[in-house]
Amino acid sequence: MLFGVGAVLTSLFAGLYADLSVAGLICWILFAAVAAFAHELVVGLAAMHSGWFPAFAVTLIFMVIGLAAGFPQVPMVVLVGYRAATGPAFADMGYDLKAGWVLRKVHSRHPDYARYELDGRRQQYFSAIVGFVVGLLLVVLLWRSYFEDGLLPPVATVYADTIRAGLSDPGTISTILLWAIPGAVLQALGGPKRQMGLLLATGLLISSPYACWLVFAALLVRVVYRKDRGPRADADLALVGAGIIAGDALASVGRIVR
Repeated sequence: MLFGVGAVLTSLFAGLYADLSVAGLICWILFAAVAAFAHELVVGLAAMHSGWFPAFAVTLIFMVIGLAAGFPQVPMVVLVGYRAATGPAFADMGYDLKAGWVLRKVHSRHPDYARYELDGRRQQYFSAIVGFVVGLLLVVLLWRSYFEDGLLPPVATVYADTIRAGLSDPGTISTILLWAIPGAVLQALGGPKRQMGLLLATGLLISSPYACWLVFAALLVRVVYRKDRGPRADADLALVGAGIIAGDALASVGRIVR
């Protein structure tokens, strides 16, 4: 509910700033509201299915639709910023909900399971609020240093170039539609649990090819280890992945502090 209200207010101020007509402002607000709810559902469900989230991809889709509809650049920039900022949050919420359900389902046969489940969800909600406050404080403290060092995600460049080109260049829309075909085919072949189309797009946005080779090597290790260990391999690999993620977070925090 609050997310929808935020989308409406954001689009209203952006439309007024762009001096849209009354009819254009109404159409713009409706478009932004629909995009907000569709973005929330698609990103959250994809995250819970696969662990990957198409937050930036869905944002790009609605951005292209908005450009095709003729909305001005300033409202489109605001729309992209709002979707790109909130999409990963919904994906993270999907991860949290699924992780909590997996942890609590071992007690599903307990006669008081309903109260136990509700209390677990409440604790997850409190944890999410704490994470939100911490994240907000870190952004307030560190945003300037990130911008000064040029630490911008590659997808931000994709958004900026697409909005800047608009649909005035015939090659823009044709290029997007051309590469949408193999992306859609891969996504359909992999299904919701693999998100292969999303992985292809993510790989194309990575500036260092060595990262892609590292992921490929990790997949080979995973295949060999699962054949050797059998059903017990998944639990071991999950712990290894958790350790790598924690180590990356510690290294990032240390680099920021230094």
